[in-house]
Amino acid sequence: MSATRPLAITPGEPAGIGPDLLLQLTASHSPRPLVAIADPCLLEARANQLGLTVNLREWPGPEATVAFRPGQLWVQPVSCPHPVTPGQPDPANAGYLLNTLDRAVDGCLRGDFCGLVTGPLHKGVINDAGIPFSGHTEYLAARSNVASVVMMLACHTLRVALVTTHLPLSAVASQITVERLTTTLRILDSALRRHFALMAPRILVCGLNPHAGEAGHLGHEELTIITPVLEQLRHEGLHLTGPVPADTAFVPASLEAHDAVLAMYHDQGLPVLKHRCFGQAANITLGLPFLRTSVDHGTALPLAATGRASITSLAYAVDQALVLLP
Repeated sequence: MSATRPLAITPGEPAGIGPDLLLQLTASHSPRPLVAIADPCLLEARANQLGLTVNLREWPGPEATVAFRPGQLWVQPVSCPHPVTPGQPDPANAGYLLNTLDRAVDGCLRGDFCGLVTGPLHKGVINDAGIPFSGHTEYLAARSNVASVVMMLACHTLRVALVTTHLPLSAVASQITVERLTTTLRILDSALRRHFALMAPRILVCGLNPHAGEAGHLGHEELTIITPVLEQLRHEGLHLTGPVPADTAFVPASLEAHDAVLAMYHDQGLPVLKHRCFGQAANITLGLPFLRTSVDHGTALPLAATGRASITSLAYAVDQALVLLP
């Protein structure tokens, strides 16, 4: 198997399971066109801890055509400045983690890579290093100079997108605005058409409040913001249902009639998806100038270097990126 434009992959938190998953995936029997943006010394040490035989080779750059074989991983080296102990994240290595993302984004924007797959990171450790950071999605948008992106998690049977992402619950209502909801729905509709080959995507939109506001008795956002936005976008040709109560949005009949669900906030939609297919889903960032997918789980620090972490989500994220490329 060969590719002239591989996917970039960043393993994420060096003390977590991200490096393990990448190495385990490399050692599997199905080669994938990946270039790891990482410290090869870190990867070699982790491979030894896991008892894996992996051939690490420095990527010669986009001008070369290289082969992708089981057990071999191309690496664009980025040095990790401080020793890594599995399971013990160190804020001193936060800069390394962001450097890997910066290198990957730059390569995607130049066209060196056809997309980006990211491993899990630890947001708290980056903030402990004094670097304001709310998540991959927001960082990649800022780094790519994109004003608005949409987080969507997808598995074989369900797609859930979010209007707001990594916010405390107390801040969510103020962020449900006409502009934000309009932009989110336009990005979601466009991405479903482009990447999923849906000619007329059917999007089910959750309300913000219980019972979708109960005609204004349990909140006003449905009446003053969500419903007017949906009506306007229907006139533009979008196929939208809602706002519907979130507690009934995910019943089988509703899901069968729609291609994606739009939730107003993180914990309104993602628990349902993860209950259905945790470990077999991908996080997809919509609206970037390149395709980005990620795992659906965290760093799982206690599992680092134990060999017990499952590669299913990373494998799905990589394979989805290859399938969704335009």
